[in-house]
Amino acid sequence: MKNQIEQLNEIANKDSRTIIGLMSGTSLDGLDVVCCQVEGSGSKTKLRVLHFSTIPYDQEFKEEIRKVFAKRQIDLQDLCLLNPYIGLKHGQMVNECLALWGLTAGDIDLIASHGQTVYHAPKKQHQIEGFPNASLQIGDGDHIAVTTGIITLSDFRQKHMAVGGEGAPLAVYGDYFLFSEKGQNRILLNMGGIANFTILPGNLDAQAVFTTDTGPGNTLLDAYMRRLFRLPYDENGAAAAKGSVNEKLLENMKKAPFFGKPFPKTTGPEVFNYDFVETAIQQARLTTLSRNDIIATLTQFSADTIVEAIKIAINPNEPYTLYASGGGAHNPVLMEAIQAQLPQCPLMNLEVLGVTGDAKEAALFAVLANEAVAGNASDFGSRDGVPQVTMGKISLPG
Repeated sequence: MKNQIEQLNEIANKDSRTIIGLMSGTSLDGLDVVCCQVEGSGSKTKLRVLHFSTIPYDQEFKEEIRKVFAKRQIDLQDLCLLNPYIGLKHGQMVNECLALWGLTAGDIDLIASHGQTVYHAPKKQHQIEGFPNASLQIGDGDHIAVTTGIITLSDFRQKHMAVGGEGAPLAVYGDYFLFSEKGQNRILLNMGGIANFTILPGNLDAQAVFTTDTGPGNTLLDAYMRRLFRLPYDENGAAAAKGSVNEKLLENMKKAPFFGKPFPKTTGPEVFNYDFVETAIQQARLTTLSRNDIIATLTQFSADTIVEAIKIAINPNEPYTLYASGGGAHNPVLMEAIQAQLPQCPLMNLEVLGVTGDAKEAALFAVLANEAVAGNASDFGSRDGVPQVTMGKISLPG
């Protein structure tokens, strides 16, 4: 182990590092694998994407994860088995990508693995006296390190919570290091299963950076597309475009307690799921809703709650530019619904800033790993949502 610790020290002292970032979101589509060249650290970080692939999950793998995903009651053995199993699978997927890209383990300095979130329970959500913020990501880092032969950093969210954060959103750190631009106020909007955004002030003041979850991005849309259309998602917003928004259902869903809680805040499919929508439909006493009307209403729900959160967070007297990433950025109906309510904020895909939106989250975990081994603390001030912290647990291959 001494040799590997010395190797880690050498990596930390390099001018640049080759880091593979891994991200698996709540959609359970697959594993995003990005290979990045990362120079410097902190506000001097420069990242270049060398390779990017998404390895899709087969149906059997998805079903195994869904046994424990966002459920209060599960078989504990399922959870115990899945932790190393997902680590092994993710390690094997990395090896597949290395072969595809013509690389070897020796070409890579570090792996940064987000893991698979199976439950998210911030205090504002669980409200159990005496218990802290909690979130659980599985996919053991030791198994990834041993399977690939590459030093692996994982379990990033635990340190964030240990110092008082909610374990999310973590994108804020990489957003600030990579995408801040002097003289331009930027909003980086990520629409995965859950939507979140980071506000990057044009004065580059780290203490003025703001981040929060807004509510559903695609999680409800995907759940209902699977149930109603037997499709994984609403491709190009086609189903929503054929439907009409039901205002009564829309307003009922907006009454969810999450939207009344103060910013910053986080949430997950533990709150926004099939049962949430069905309850809202029953409370609205709606008996005749077409499949397309449901999808149209859920799309508008995501758009409205994103916009309402952004309007609260920005200074109405200053200009902002919105950069979108995540699956929602590929949905023109969702994007148009957001732009229609924020006409003063140009809305474009994150790709114009040099990183494809699909690769962004995996790349941001590569940045977090880079900070863990080579960075110095950046002062984000003492406030909720963005504690000053270095994250990631280190797993050595041997």
